[in-house]
Amino acid sequence: MTAESAETMASGSGSVRRYPVAPGCELNVRSGPGTGYSIVDVLPLGATVPVNCQTPGTRVSGPYGTSNIWDNIGNGRFVADAYVKTGSDGYVAPRCG
Repeated sequence: MTAESAETMASGSGSVRRYPVAPGCELNVRSGPGTGYSIVDVLPLGATVPVNCQTPGTRVSGPYGTSNIWDNIGNGRFVADAYVKTGSDGYVAPRCG
């Protein structure tokens, strides 16, 4: 199955789409949308993440540019969008809250 067909299946079933973390990056997962929040986990190399919703927070520079968008990947779990390959410099999911 290709990534595109997996995404189509996921979007057709109402599931949240998953996006890859930048290659070569172990990404910090934080308890809120910013670098001032505590690290609650570290994603391994090659991880993909669901983007449940997105919210503004601390501006971060990463492999995919500089952004203040943070992706909610679970309850109390946020990652900087600049490290997630969403294919967009803007929001790709509903705003959190």
